[in-house]
Amino acid sequence: MRALRVLLIVVVVLGVLFVVVDRVAVHFAEGQVADRLRSTEHLASTPDVSIDGFPFLTQLAGGELDDVEVGIKDYEAATGEGDKIRIDDLKADMRGVEFSGDYRSATAARATGTATIAYDELLKAAKSTPTDIGFGLKAQVVGLSDGGDGKIRLAVRIASFPVVHVLGSIEVKGDRMRVTADGMPKLAGLAFAESRMRAITDFQQALDQLPGGIRLDSVRAGKDGVQITVKGSHVKLTQ
Repeated sequence: MRALRVLLIVVVVLGVLFVVVDRVAVHFAEGQVADRLRSTEHLASTPDVSIDGFPFLTQLAGGELDDVEVGIKDYEAATGEGDKIRIDDLKADMRGVEFSGDYRSATAARATGTATIAYDELLKAAKSTPTDIGFGLKAQVVGLSDGGDGKIRLAVRIASFPVVHVLGSIEVKGDRMRVTADGMPKLAGLAFAESRMRAITDFQQALDQLPGGIRLDSVRAGKDGVQITVKGSHVKLTQ
């Protein structure tokens, strides 16, 4: 009976030690991956990296991680025109991550994620400028906001008249977000040429070179900005 008690104590101690070693190892690995990711993507700050699944050491021995979650607070994405657009709170879930022993290379079999682009950031990237719409008047989009039910609300200034608002739809076309007005602004009974107005209200915004090669999947107007989802396969976490 005494021998059994001693054996149980030994098993418990070894189990505790295994858990401690496993957690220390995963913490070290998370730091290594975060540092590599910051360097690879030229981030201003170190991203959050969480390696899920237990035990970690068996995943380490197999050379593949089941699930890695990455959080990047601010990411500057290329727009395809030499400019950048800030993406906020990018959160990605990487599955089936194969890695090298020193974490210099890590590739996820598949990845999904979400992020937000603030309305003022999207407006700045769209570069709306005063444009002639006829009758000696010029107009431009001066604000974007949540229109409810997934719609985007465009604030349009026509000359010195009060700002008018129209709702628009937002969708993904390739690697671009496309905003299309559902109707045309109206002012004092004037009927503006639709083609001229759409040159102002309708626009596209490219999102190139997202982290690891993930691609834009869907977009929806929300309270704090445009909510985007991304996905990809064979995503380079570090390289």
